[in-house]
Amino acid sequence: MLPAVLAGCDGLWNNPYPDSEADANILYASFSERPKHLDPVQSYSSNEYQFIGQIYEPPLQYHYLKRPYELEPLTASKMPEVTYRDAEGETLPDDAPPAEIAHSVYEISIKPGIEYHPHPAFATDDAGEPRYRDLEREDLEGINVLGDFAHTGTRELTAGDYVYQLKRLAHPRVHSPIFGVMKEYIVGLEAYAETLQEAYREQAATQEEPFYFELEDYPLEGVQQIDRYTYRIKVKGKYPQLRYWLAMPFFAPMPHEAIEFYSQPGMKERNLSLDWYPVGTGAYYLTINDPNRKMVLERNPHFHEQYYPTEGEPGDREEGLLEDAGKQLPFIDRVVFSLEKENIPYWSKFLQGYYDSSGVISESFDQAVQFTSGGEARLTPEMREKGIELLTEAQASTIYIGFNMLDPLVGGDSRRARLLRRAISIAVDMEEYISIFLNGRGIAAQGPLPPGITGYKEGREGINPYVYEWRDGQAQRRSIDEAKALLAEAGYPNGIEKETGKPLLINFDITGGGPEDKARFDWLRKQLKKIDVQLIIRNTDYNRFQEKMRKGNAQLFMWGWNADYPDPENFMFLLHGPNSKAEHSGENAANYDNPEFNRLFDRMRNMQDSPKRAAIIEQMLAIARHDAPWIWGYHPKQFLLHHAWYKNVKPSLMAHNTLMYRRIDPELRQQHRQQWNQPVIWPVVLLAVILLLSLIPAIIAYRRRETASGRELN
Repeated sequence: MLPAVLAGCDGLWNNPYPDSEADANILYASFSERPKHLDPVQSYSSNEYQFIGQIYEPPLQYHYLKRPYELEPLTASKMPEVTYRDAEGETLPDDAPPAEIAHSVYEISIKPGIEYHPHPAFATDDAGEPRYRDLEREDLEGINVLGDFAHTGTRELTAGDYVYQLKRLAHPRVHSPIFGVMKEYIVGLEAYAETLQEAYREQAATQEEPFYFELEDYPLEGVQQIDRYTYRIKVKGKYPQLRYWLAMPFFAPMPHEAIEFYSQPGMKERNLSLDWYPVGTGAYYLTINDPNRKMVLERNPHFHEQYYPTEGEPGDREEGLLEDAGKQLPFIDRVVFSLEKENIPYWSKFLQGYYDSSGVISESFDQAVQFTSGGEARLTPEMREKGIELLTEAQASTIYIGFNMLDPLVGGDSRRARLLRRAISIAVDMEEYISIFLNGRGIAAQGPLPPGITGYKEGREGINPYVYEWRDGQAQRRSIDEAKALLAEAGYPNGIEKETGKPLLINFDITGGGPEDKARFDWLRKQLKKIDVQLIIRNTDYNRFQEKMRKGNAQLFMWGWNADYPDPENFMFLLHGPNSKAEHSGENAANYDNPEFNRLFDRMRNMQDSPKRAAIIEQMLAIARHDAPWIWGYHPKQFLLHHAWYKNVKPSLMAHNTLMYRRIDPELRQQHRQQWNQPVIWPVVLLAVILLLSLIPAIIAYRRRETASGRELN
């Protein structure tokens, strides 16, 4: 019986997917929590961008292979044309001084023939009228997911869809995280928000919500449609960073039909909304959204012509990244994201071949990665034997510990406070932190700019001279003795305040407090104890912590920033005085305000990259390092593992639409799965044999009793 059962088991016993998918052109990935927003005007998180980046298409994108990052057209037919105008509206030459430029006008032309993915919002009846318009709640009986609608349709992308999306930045019921930034640049956007607020209030007074609010009835001065395939964005002054925003989902198109469709009664109660089912023109669209199990992206059957790059950076050809040059995208038919709340099960499935790529989790770091004597990360023999590949890249992020510059002890521009901040900066050994808590996955920061951003420099010319010195060909952290000397010079010899004789106490405001957090805080206490400073951990809930930050009541805190776009302005503004969090609700959490730094920032922010701009950035870095508003922290380093059958994998810190470039070899994957997941049968067989043998004495005894009983009857 047992051999017959075993013989009848086709496929792999531990396969989490249907056997019918064994040779399918599917990419397997995971998610750990349901994305909160899939509406591009609201979404601003990496776990959301892994979905919407494949679905929505802004006019521009980043070249998949080239580094430094280079913008190129996506739905745009060419790069935007920019004209500069003075206060009277007269056109200025391209090299006009920024002070003379009142407005910049970006004209964007999109390619004709691009279509949206299938969606019920575009379905029409025989008369060409929208099939699912003016629905009542009872019309949605039996409709639980978007796929329950029997009909779908599509239509061509137009310039008006981009205009409509930009108007949505100011929608009174939509809270866009970039509205505060864009209202400073897009002409008329702030006043437009007030107009919409009043109009919406009037409509709400006469109609029961939900209702469709027609944005097309209200023109926006700074965003105008010129013709079916052309629109313009008018911004204040000179703002070259707008081209980077044109590659972000915030600036992707939105068809008004989708908003009208989802605004109908009964939709929201069934989770039929943009946050559950996006509508776009990208390579993929979301067909299954089951946040307790899986989310599935399918190839868009209407996807426009898009081709794999024919050139990259040096080394790409040797790495096999140009094998698909010139081929039409996308390569993968379906992407299945399975819910994985725990790291260990995910890691195990990756090693079994059931996930195609993986990060390196702390629990299994030593199993996957080892460092050479020169500090270079490489895979362990076990990983190399499986054909797994390792990619590493410093992220365009900066994690820092900030001093609240409004605080009377650690803040301010006095020499005493500055020396105190420098002493603490030397004492907090970020190299040790990276080694202990990040498994070496980081680079100690020398300033606010991470690798890959203009102005970041490696080697001797890139060090922070107040915290490091150059010795033996590398940056070496200054000694604790130097830190103690600075502390004494500041008036705190041996951690005692001269005037009062009291020990020096520094408060560190945090939120959270799990076991890993406790270990980090204990480590941080030890760092300050090296210079005889006592660190007090003040743990509060998230809301209280945010309130402290908004009011400038924290003293020492940990913060971080991920680049929105690859420009130094996107990091330097974190130290710009008018952007302070406490006084202006900005992102300058340290509330740093140096007039000379501010003046240089205002000059640098809207300049094109040039030697002159580079020199200004150097001056700004020198000022910030001198003043030490941050313990500069570290730049995280991304470690990515992928199997040999997963092709065209190149980390991109800026691009979001990367899945269309990836390719899977399903046959090679299935071969490895079969090899790695063969059931170990012999223990089962041995157990069955032992069980059978253990029964033999009982059977013999039973038969003897039966025989003896028969004799007695005779």
